[in-house]
Amino acid sequence: MNDQQPRLPNRQTPFSDAFVAFIPTDWAPYPAELPDRLPAAEFTEHRRDTISAAFPGERLVIPAGPLSVRSNDTDYRFRPHSAFAHLTGLGSDREPDAVLVLEPSFTDADDPAEASGVDAEGHTATLYFKPRAPRTDPEFYADARYGEMWVGTRDSLEELEALTGLPCRPLAELPAALTLHIDRVDTRVVREVDDRLTKLLDELRRSNAVEFDPCVDAELATALSELRLIKDDFEIGQLQLACDDTAVGFEAVVRDFPTAVAQGRGERWCEGVFGLHARHRGNDVGYGSICAAGDHANTLHWIRNDGELADGDLILMDMGVEVETLYTADITRTLPVNGRFTPAQRKVYEAVLEAQQAGIDAARPGARFTDVHEAAIRVVARHLHAWGILPVSVEESLDQLNGGHHRRWMVHGTSHHLGIDVHDCAEARQEYYRGGVLRPGMVITVEPGIYLKATDLLVPEELRGIGVRIEDDILITEDGNRNLSDKLPRDPDAVEAWLAGLLPKS
Repeated sequence: MNDQQPRLPNRQTPFSDAFVAFIPTDWAPYPAELPDRLPAAEFTEHRRDTISAAFPGERLVIPAGPLSVRSNDTDYRFRPHSAFAHLTGLGSDREPDAVLVLEPSFTDADDPAEASGVDAEGHTATLYFKPRAPRTDPEFYADARYGEMWVGTRDSLEELEALTGLPCRPLAELPAALTLHIDRVDTRVVREVDDRLTKLLDELRRSNAVEFDPCVDAELATALSELRLIKDDFEIGQLQLACDDTAVGFEAVVRDFPTAVAQGRGERWCEGVFGLHARHRGNDVGYGSICAAGDHANTLHWIRNDGELADGDLILMDMGVEVETLYTADITRTLPVNGRFTPAQRKVYEAVLEAQQAGIDAARPGARFTDVHEAAIRVVARHLHAWGILPVSVEESLDQLNGGHHRRWMVHGTSHHLGIDVHDCAEARQEYYRGGVLRPGMVITVEPGIYLKATDLLVPEELRGIGVRIEDDILITEDGNRNLSDKLPRDPDAVEAWLAGLLPKS
């Protein structure tokens, strides 16, 4: 046998010498023409320059992350870490194990021990990844992780350079690049993404007697998160596309309501129909879809989606399409399965809609992030009080130190930032997120709800089991805001008219 052959898993039949000699023969050459640059990559240089300016003279290491095992030798579908995608323009399933390194540039010498400062360019970016192997290499036919016969034709160094506009080097060169001057150049890594890379870097630090504090690495993750607080024009366009595609998915689900009722496990049918459209129109769903009928709507993160749909039910659907660049919508609609709200359902729905509109009206440049929640939750508390549910006055309940009674029926916040992550910018500092001010280019959700569990004896019997949430994706503009998800109606009369146009006529 050929001693160049790799160790094979139990299920794989050994390769004969004849096969090894035969497999690389008579293939068409790879395309000579390089691909066009990815549209997303046209916007990444400015982002890298911004993060470069925040950490002059330091090496910055941003990994895409590895594949994650789902079961034994099968992996979950790959999605790169958001900071990596944001700085490289690579989306969809690119590029497992890749690492972006921003190497500081020095003015006076190649050796940082002799350098006196940092030049105007700040950093040189290099993308390390595993390029495709030649067809004569065992990787081509025997490697289930990288082999062309297994996962398709991977990019060459030159092709990925053309796609991203970044210099690319083989992943095998990364350890040497990280070792270079490690005792003289401070290095930061996004720690939680690739355990093997983090372990390698920590060992290099220790073996070179470099003192380091993991909190220093956390500062890089925070800065990368805050970099995404304000979206550029490309990002806004991608979020609009995600919202538009999500509206198409919602329409497809509604058309299939009768089938979902008839087939049983209707929540899962709705989830599947939306997932089909998310995969067909974009990369995937942006998060686990919530399809919660009846009392399931009162469980905030109901992703089991195994319940029935019945005539007369409401179904709360919280779903979003993630486009190929990984930007995602996050939209919730609560809809009557048969196309008509009952009086009790409409009563709760209209209260939530009023609360949402108050939150949207408050989402303006210069407002505090928390103003949106405060505007919405005041409306929620007022309705709960009018229904005789709230055991104290509205003002007493809204007292943050001694109140909060309304949170029994709406325990979550009203807003979060949205972008390349569904809960975007999550590692931003408190003073820039919850304690921050809304600025043009920010995109947030506005999603109040009222959740009246079937087992809650404080709730009037006719309202028990009704859960309603309405959520839209709101871009902060120079003079107010724009609803990116307005292709899906919110007004109850408009909702019923929309449903009538989609559901089969009885």
